[in-house]
Amino acid sequence: MAAIGSSNQRWSLEGCTALVTGGTKGIGCAIIEELVGLGARVHTCARNETELQICLSDWKSRGMPITGSVCDVSSRPQREKLIEEVTSVFNGKLNILVNNAGGIINGEPTATCTEEHFSHVMATNFESAYHLSQLSYPLFKTSKTASIIFLSSIASQFACAVGSVYGPAKGV
Repeated sequence: MAAIGSSNQRWSLEGCTALVTGGTKGIGCAIIEELVGLGARVHTCARNETELQICLSDWKSRGMPITGSVCDVSSRPQREKLIEEVTSVFNGKLNILVNNAGGIINGEPTATCTEEHFSHVMATNFESAYHLSQLSYPLFKTSKTASIIFLSSIASQFACAVGSVYGPAKGV
């Protein structure tokens, strides 16, 4: 089997567009670079503007067609603004949505979990993926081909020390 990026690729994402949330670190960053390696144009978002600008600068220096914007996916208005930006950047078309952003706040025990903690973890990990999928629908429809990818966590299948809220939130 040919390695991705070789001249004998089995498939290509040439001409496709993708939105990857939480793309400045770890899995998100790796997904972005893989999508670009397969020919896609990518837009990403992150909460931290400094980290986003560092990544965008690095990708630009390597000739990678990646754009980005600051967005805290736990915020409904920021998600709506993100999709407006993606609509503009990709001329109303989107082929791939990767719901990668997520996180926990100090794996709080069930007995002491506050309403605020619960709401924030669910908004970041679950509600954002669902809402971004809804918001992306008109862009997918225009594109005629679309894929939505949800990143989950082993914590959704097994008891882990990350807290009782994170597991269900990542069980998409």
